[in-house]
Amino acid sequence: MRSYVYEEKPEIAPYRIKPLARLLYSAGFEVFISFVIIVNAFCLAILTMPNISDEVRANARELDAIAFTIYGIELALRIISYGKKPWKFFSSGWNIFDFLVIASTPLLEGQTAVLRLLRLMRLVRIFRFLPEVRVLSVSIVRSIPPLLSLSALIGIMLFLYGMGGYYLFSDELPNDWGSITTAMTTLLILLTLENFPNYFMPALEVEVLALPYFLSFVFFIVFTVLNVLIGIVLNAMDEARAENAKRERELGLMEDMANKLEDILADDKVTDEELVTLKNELLRLRSQSNN
Repeated sequence: MRSYVYEEKPEIAPYRIKPLARLLYSAGFEVFISFVIIVNAFCLAILTMPNISDEVRANARELDAIAFTIYGIELALRIISYGKKPWKFFSSGWNIFDFLVIASTPLLEGQTAVLRLLRLMRLVRIFRFLPEVRVLSVSIVRSIPPLLSLSALIGIMLFLYGMGGYYLFSDELPNDWGSITTAMTTLLILLTLENFPNYFMPALEVEVLALPYFLSFVFFIVFTVLNVLIGIVLNAMDEARAENAKRERELGLMEDMANKLEDILADDKVTDEELVTLKNELLRLRSQSNN
């Protein structure tokens, strides 16, 4: 199982210190860092509890300091692993995030609230070790454009139903329907079907048209539109999973090709038979990557 979720480029560039880079990419090292992140988050949670003893509070702060030290060592090792081109470290978004979180912490000593919020942000780092969370994050980002269009549609429908609710119920039920903003707020709450009878029954008592009004709102807005919203997110997630699977497959093919090329060049000689084998492997790689 490959675990190249930290860097955007899993290949180890020639200018990097390869033994150190391999260690930082190893599954064992990433599991260790994940464990430190979880323990650190648990310590931060303990520090919010009012009734803990001074000893427990002191231990939690000590563990938090140890975690910060480990983060600093990890950051230094990652920068060192880039060898003669340490600036390449900042080509990754995760690397920039880590640097900002860790490097700015000493500058905020004494500002307790900001410092603890910054420390809590370290928990976000665990996303890089969870491929499914990464896929979910990509799917959410991809869902934003269609969700914005759907939000505009929902806003228009809420306005139309809000105006209808105002004309139908505002005289008798001004608290819920007395203005367009109040009516739209009521409808926004009804999108979750929260306290539906509390709005439906009083409206039905003052206006017989409340029945088709509420039923059409539930079926056309709540059920249909919100199901479309869920469908958009699920479709984006499927696309992100498919892209991630394709990327993993291509990485596997490239790794196999690199291993075979290494075997062919092991004796510093290339025979005609090995050239034919290499050509066939290249054709197979191209064919499989296009599927």
